[in-house]
Amino acid sequence: MPDFSPQELASQLKSGLLSFPVTHFTEDLQFDEAGYRDHLSWLSEYPVAGLFAAGGTGEGFSLTGEEIDRVLRAAVDEVNGRLPVVAPATGGTANAVEQAKAAEAAGADGLLLMPPYLTEAGQEGLVDHISAVCQATDLGVIVYSRANAILTDRSVEALADRNETFVGFKDGVGDIESLTRIYAAVGDRLAYIGGLPTAETFALPLLQLGMSTYSSAIFNFVPEFALDFYADVRAQNREAVYRRLREFVIPYLDIRDRTKGYAVSIVKAGLKAVGRPAGPVRPPLQNLTDGELAELTTLINKIS
Repeated sequence: MPDFSPQELASQLKSGLLSFPVTHFTEDLQFDEAGYRDHLSWLSEYPVAGLFAAGGTGEGFSLTGEEIDRVLRAAVDEVNGRLPVVAPATGGTANAVEQAKAAEAAGADGLLLMPPYLTEAGQEGLVDHISAVCQATDLGVIVYSRANAILTDRSVEALADRNETFVGFKDGVGDIESLTRIYAAVGDRLAYIGGLPTAETFALPLLQLGMSTYSSAIFNFVPEFALDFYADVRAQNREAVYRRLREFVIPYLDIRDRTKGYAVSIVKAGLKAVGRPAGPVRPPLQNLTDGELAELTTLINKIS
């Protein structure tokens, strides 16, 4: 049984910053469970509202089903009920349903439903796909709207009416009109999560659209900065938010944007820079160059 009901999960996730830990690999690209557990133990010293195992920052897209299960079970065991652990569900409907059931068996408290990779789909098909996953378990489901699975307000409303366990909407697009329409349609029925890469960049304006939280990748390696930034956003302290954007986040983005896929690679580089290496990223991602790592290290040292 999960420690959080779907409604409790939604309420909890809305209350604070969300942790999306990297997945640790050895140099030969095997899952490093000891390193991963040590990382979660360190991060657990800081107050966050939820942990998303094997998500995008955790390179869930490059993990086998068996590896996802190992990562998830390690996270559930390490967290030990202190906060909800959310598992990924990916790919086509049959695969996502299978992963959802496996996640429930592993002790997860919720699901982050990723877009079905490669194939495009109409809204009716997406609603059917998401509903199938929602109905496969008793876990609360957060749907990640991005890429080839961008939901309209009518689809979100239909899903909310049809599925009691659909409790969260994670946005990876940033379309202001669309988000306004969605909130107008279903209001506080859902928890809204900012899910654009380096979500801190968008956190303040999206707060006005009901997004009280977001997925923080930088929490992996500068947790105190990430939490202070989040506190400034929630307090709507514009001066502090923009000061932190100028001193760290925007220069960080300049490095991140040099190569596709660096949104994940730069997080592992950040951990290496602070002396807590998580190993390399798996192909098709690529690691930062030595020069970029040095540049990132200098940037981190300025705020440490």
